Parts: sequence; structure tokens; C-alpha cells
Amino acid sequence: MNKKGKGKIISLIVILALGMGAYFIYQKYIAGAIHLKDKNYTYVYIETNDTFEDVISDINSENIIDDLEAFEFLAKKMELDKNIHAGKYRITNGMTKRQIINLIKYNKQEKVKLTFNSQIHNLDEFINYTDDKLELSGDDLENYLADEKKLYDDFKLDPDNAFAMVVPGVYEVSWAISADEFTDVLKQKYNGIWNESRKALAKKIGFSVPEVITLASIAQSESAIESEQEKIAGVYINRIHKDMLLQADPTLKFANKNFDAQRVLDADKEINSPYNTYKRKGLPPGPICLVSVSAIDAVLNHVKHKYIFFCAKPSLNGYSDFSCTYEEHLKYANAYQKALDKRGINR
Repeated sequence: MNKKGKGKIISLIVILALGMGAYFIYQKYIAGAIHLKDKNYTYVYIETNDTFEDVISDINSENIIDDLEAFEFLAKKMELDKNIHAGKYRITNGMTKRQIINLIKYNKQEKVKLTFNSQIHNLDEFINYTDDKLELSGDDLENYLADEKKLYDDFKLDPDNAFAMVVPGVYEVSWAISADEFTDVLKQKYNGIWNESRKALAKKIGFSVPEVITLASIAQSESAIESEQEKIAGVYINRIHKDMLLQADPTLKFANKNFDAQRVLDADKEINSPYNTYKRKGLPPGPICLVSVSAIDAVLNHVKHKYIFFCAKPSLNGYSDFSCTYEEHLKYANAYQKALDKRGINR
């Protein structure tokens, strides 16, 4: 074989060797799709102060990387150590090492959905809920709430009615959101509701914003029907103007933490609580539930009438019977009590 032929063979061998080497490097450091057992995806949580080593450890804790040394080598080459973004990341079956690294490097995190609704009854439950869903700890929120000046500057609220700062709805936020960022989200939503028009209406009816929210929480707890909330709000406003006790059953449920009770007992009225409107005049210190915008508007646009009593109808359809005298109210109340007895509702 001549020199020319030998040269071609050597060149071919070199090309094959380089190709095999490149293929090996590609498979080891770049490709190598992950295969999750018995699931299509998993989540990796990168904390706010995680180092590069922490990130590698976080990913490794899910046991999804078959060659951790190769993954770490590639991550450094791709400068992940300089581009760490805290958050919640969804790792799907079949992803390559490069794709996983790019998720974190380019901050392609999955937002956390927070649902604030009537199942959250008070500030403690709100704090516990967010503590469970986010990196943010309950202590961080409690520290914010303990800063009375900041709470007032941000929301014009005090610790007693701080629950009013939460507008119900679905919020999508980063799992790694900070306390300041989170309260900014709440503040933006709150200020969006409490525009100048609603503030002017509150002033017109003689109530502060926190008072409107508190009254709306009671009206909302009495009925889910907006037209009824407007009439019910009118009853409570009439009682306030007459310096009468509100005697609002939902406040007793709140004070006794019997949130799901369908019937209020005489014993419930004995509790020593600022939320016991059977013993204490005026509105309670703060809202007894998260308040919908429609309930707020029901108070701001309440029906003006002379009723000072109301009682749920025996049909339990969300509507009420309204009355101006206690004698008339007793007739409605007795009919309602009989309806509860007939249905076996004792609590």
C-alpha cells in the first residue's frame, strides 16, 4: 500500500475516533435524557440563598440524574453557578441535562397558585396556608404584621383588622417570593379594589374602609346572594345608628371557631370575645372572613330601609324575612327554628 493510501486510512481512523469521542461526550455530558419512575414530572425547589453546590444537591435529591459528575461539569460549563434563580422548577420525563440546567439558568420557573377563599377564616390560617405553599415562612409574615407603622403605611390598617388586607382570589407568584414582594402583591390587589370611587362611597355612608370590609364580611357570611347582602347590610347599619347590639350570628361562629356551624346556640353567646356582637356594641375589631368585592359593594350600595331585624327563611334558600318590630321578628325566628328541627340540624 502506498503512502497516499496509508494516509487516507489514518485520516479515516482519526475522524472515526474523533466522532466516537464527540458522541461519547455528547451522550455523557449533554444528552442522556432522564427517566422518572412511575411519574411524568417532578419538582425541584431552589431556595433563595442556595449556592451552586446546593442546587446540585437539590437536583440530586430527586434521584433523576444518572451521572451527577457529568451534570455538574456541564452545569459549570454553562455558567449555572453565575445564574442561579430561586424558585419552583418542573422537571419532566425525557428532559436532557442541558434542558434542566437551562430551566434554572433562564429562570423558567413554575408559578405557585395561591387560592384565598372562604376556607381561610382568619389571619392565622392565612399565614399557615402561605407558609405551607411558599418558601416564605410564617415568621416573615408575622414580622411584617408586627410592624404597625409599615402595615398602616401600606394598607391603612392596624393589627386588629390586618386580615382585611387579603382580597380573595387566585394569585400566581414565585415559590421564592420575599415577604416584601408578597405584601406588594397583596397591596396592589387591595389598592385596585379600594379606588377613589369606593373610598368616596365609604366616606359618604360614614364608615372607614376597614369598617366597610368588616361589615361586608358579616353580610357575606349571612347570605351568598348579593341582593340579600345589600338588605342585610342595611339592617346592621340601622342598628349601628340606633346604638343597638348587632347580634350577628356569624360573629359568634367566628368567636367560637365553629365556622361550619349551621345553628347558633345560647351557650355560644356567652363567650368573652371582642367578636361577640351579642355582648359588645358596634362592629367587631376586624373582618370574620375574606370579603368578596361584591360584598363590599353591597355595603357601599346598601338598601336604605327601616328594618332592624331579619331571619333566614324556613326554606333555607339564602333569602331572609325582614321586620321592623321584635314581635314580627319572633314569628319568623320561630318558623326558622322549626325548619332546623325538622331537618335535624342541631349544630
